Amino acid sequence: MIGCVGGGSNFAGLCYPFMQDRLAGKRQTRFVACEPAACPTLTKGRFAYDFGDTGQTTPLFPMYTIGHKFVPAPVHAGGLRYHGDAPSLSLLVKHGHMEAKAYTQNPVFEAAVQFARTQGIVAGPEPAHAIRAVIDEAAEARESGKEKVILFNLSGHGHFDMQAYDDYLAGRLPEVEFRQADVDAALKQLPPVPVPG
Repeated sequence: MIGCVGGGSNFAGLCYPFMQDRLAGKRQTRFVACEPAACPTLTKGRFAYDFGDTGQTTPLFPMYTIGHKFVPAPVHAGGLRYHGDAPSLSLLVKHGHMEAKAYTQNPVFEAAVQFARTQGIVAGPEPAHAIRAVIDEAAEARESGKEKVILFNLSGHGHFDMQAYDDYLAGRLPEVEFRQADVDAALKQLPPVPVPG
């Protein structure tokens, strides 16, 4: 099961009904959370207590975070530019029940264009991250000869994102990746609260 992740509510809505079977040992479904490399909360963040907002008005939540002072890069997947992930989703990733993958913009839009040409649906930049993972998983299954059932969440259309598609097709879409130094600087601003093992 594959979906895009910003804070995690959309992905959780898709996956949580199926998680019980994995936790009970009945089925080893893979759950793959896809995020932008410009906002890598699950792939480069830290599991820590953090605020849910930049104003520090929320309670502290245990989550994967890159710091509440994080300023997102101007990538087209605006709905995925949140500094942390839901506590329950974060715990599932921490304990290995879900995995995370990060993608840069151009491979994501390449997948979205392929999807539009073959399926007739223009996906939003956010679910295009999931489409990238689906195409990669399907290619891997084909090459290995393994039969796979792949379910993904097409969580939004791209009808209001035509400029992003135009930028991609014209070669104007920059690759933006959050540098480790930026991650480290943002994480230094976390509240000093110990996280139990």
